[in-house]
Amino acid sequence: MAFWNLNDIKLDKFRPGIMSRAEFGKNLIMACMEIEQGMDDPGHEHNFDQSGIIVSGSIEMTIGNETKVLGTGECYFIPSGTRHGWRTRFGSAKILDITMRQ
Repeated sequence: MAFWNLNDIKLDKFRPGIMSRAEFGKNLIMACMEIEQGMDDPGHEHNFDQSGIIVSGSIEMTIGNETKVLGTGECYFIPSGTRHGWRTRFGSAKILDITMRQ
């Protein structure tokens, strides 16, 4: 079991441009990620639902055919099987992401 303070959570290098920390439960994964400006994922899909909230900064997200810039306090929900991607065009972003564990 873990308690996090998102204001001062220690993140580790996940891949270039992305710092992360994750907790893995039996059914869920909770991940906090800080993504540098200029990073992107052009799109992918998976067979589980995904949701999250922008903790700070902004991120441009595409879910299906809809694209929106999300800022601090805004949330997203990605249904299973829906193509989605993101870009950090306007600065870095810190997000809290929750997914089903496979």
